[in-house]
Amino acid sequence: MNFTNLSNRSKGIIFIILSAFGFAMMSAFIKLSGDLPSFQKTFFRNTVSLLAASISILNTKSNFFGKGANQKLLLLRSSFGTLGIISNYYAIDRLVLSDANMLNKLSPFFVIIFSWLFLKEKINKKQISAISIAFIGALFIIKPAFNSEVIPSMIAVLGAVFAASAYTCVRVLGNKENPNTIVFYFSFFSSIVTLPLMLVTYTPMSIVQLSYLILAGIFASIGQFGITYAYRFAPAKEISIFDYTNIIFSAIISLVLFGVLPDFLSVAGYIVIFLASFYMLMYNK
Repeated sequence: MNFTNLSNRSKGIIFIILSAFGFAMMSAFIKLSGDLPSFQKTFFRNTVSLLAASISILNTKSNFFGKGANQKLLLLRSSFGTLGIISNYYAIDRLVLSDANMLNKLSPFFVIIFSWLFLKEKINKKQISAISIAFIGALFIIKPAFNSEVIPSMIAVLGAVFAASAYTCVRVLGNKENPNTIVFYFSFFSSIVTLPLMLVTYTPMSIVQLSYLILAGIFASIGQFGITYAYRFAPAKEISIFDYTNIIFSAIISLVLFGVLPDFLSVAGYIVIFLASFYMLMYNK
């Protein structure tokens, strides 16, 4: 099979599945790195991404820090993105891997809400129905209880809110900035912000733990650039559903590496959220 002969849609699907695998492996290595502060994990993950983004910027001769008119949006995108990663890593350390990743996949539904609130994009009954169904699915995964065990799940949802806020900023940026610039700016900002927090909470690491964090950064870069190129080849409404292969990869990795599988209610929640996303895909098409 010759990659160059494939349709743009097929190329987009391949890249988004590659991205889903990259982010699933990133989550696995973050979990394998053990009991380290989330700030420390975020710093090392983003330092590797920063290096990858710098190489990409130099190769494409793009602007490192973007245009002056876009600084406010770039700062907002980077701030929300950093908070999203810290929240996600906290959840990954304390939940079944596929549970944490599926709750993070609520972010597209929050994007619809934020685009309506802040960008004045219209929201219709079908979108409201899909959002409601997705949140019902989230309740199956969270299994609300009035005790501390629900905190990691709630922080995972909060991470999805932050991620959605970041994606909303990216939507406003649109074609105003090169994707490589947005990735570099975020990685640079996150590394600078988390450095002092990482130093204050620093926990000594073994060589193995450091290796896991470096691998997490490498696979995060694969995920980041994979999704960037995926949406260059095909619109989100045609291929976004394939991003949910991340949950399949996460469940397999969770079983193989940690000997843990999601329970029945969580699987039911996955199905409900997936169906809500599939419904939105069909509606958008």
